[in-house]
Amino acid sequence: MQNDLISILTPFKNTALFLPECIDSILTQTYKNWELIIVDDGSTDESPEIVAQYAKLDARIKHFKAPEKGIIKALRFALKQASGKYITRMDSDDVMPNYKLEMLHNNLKKHGEKHVATGLVRYFNPTHGVSNGYIKYEKWLNRLTMKGANFSEIYKECVIASPCWMVHKNDLMACGAFNLDRYPEDYDLTFRFYKHGFTCIPCDTVLHHWRDYSTRTSRTHEHYAHNYFLELKLHYFLELDYDSNRPLALWGAGFKGKHIAKALIERHIPFYWICNNPNKINKKIYQAPLLSFEHLKQLEHPQSIITVANGKQQKMIKQYFNDLNMTAMTDYFFFC
Repeated sequence: MQNDLISILTPFKNTALFLPECIDSILTQTYKNWELIIVDDGSTDESPEIVAQYAKLDARIKHFKAPEKGIIKALRFALKQASGKYITRMDSDDVMPNYKLEMLHNNLKKHGEKHVATGLVRYFNPTHGVSNGYIKYEKWLNRLTMKGANFSEIYKECVIASPCWMVHKNDLMACGAFNLDRYPEDYDLTFRFYKHGFTCIPCDTVLHHWRDYSTRTSRTHEHYAHNYFLELKLHYFLELDYDSNRPLALWGAGFKGKHIAKALIERHIPFYWICNNPNKINKKIYQAPLLSFEHLKQLEHPQSIITVANGKQQKMIKQYFNDLNMTAMTDYFFFC
């Protein structure tokens, strides 16, 4: 049965090279009851003309020009035009397997509201191959998605692929999707799902082909720089998981550690700064002293933010917490 209308939100800007492949992959979906709300976010190439031609051929394709510039504003506008019971997002430079909408819909239909249907992703770059960073991210993300354990590592990185989810429209509206101009918008939406107690549905099937290329927005736009991610992580940590009655320890004095420390100081939130670099211990950064690992034993039932990126050191830190019977996402939070 395909009685339920699915609305696909797709902003686009100067993706003429990829739009035909993207739209063709939507047109060949086995699930037919969809509408594509495709919104021009200020294109200066022939993208609008390409979309207009497709819209003439299929009434399910609804072409708009965003009244304001910016991807969040385009998504906000697209959502207002959406009539579907279910909402999903698609990026204009990516490709759907033809079973994607059907599988997302079936999973969401089975589990009901307050669930997020998602799936495995595969990066591709026909010209230069996929960078090692994206390969690692793909493996990590897919490992979580197969178990439906996405939120268990939400402070590390965005745990739901921006163009590979589906939710009930009522749920999307309830969590205030795209209401604020807060970047990165996909990570903010993921935190909103987490905040409202949604559950990710496990999936072991590739449902999205994610194009990697040098000029993609996530690589080039300032809104996807490290500082935006760190600000977003800290914002939601302080709102959702921070316990002000417990001492807070910050691990690591690299770029991320310094950024978090400065933000905590600006918010007048006390913390103990832990560092394993003997050349930095007992020195001060932002007037905050760097303390040795041993200082943790003096703290009673602390919470910890870990900004240490080294994989070997992360394993040692995890073992330390395990030995103390401390729990991830309650007692300690990896921010990288």
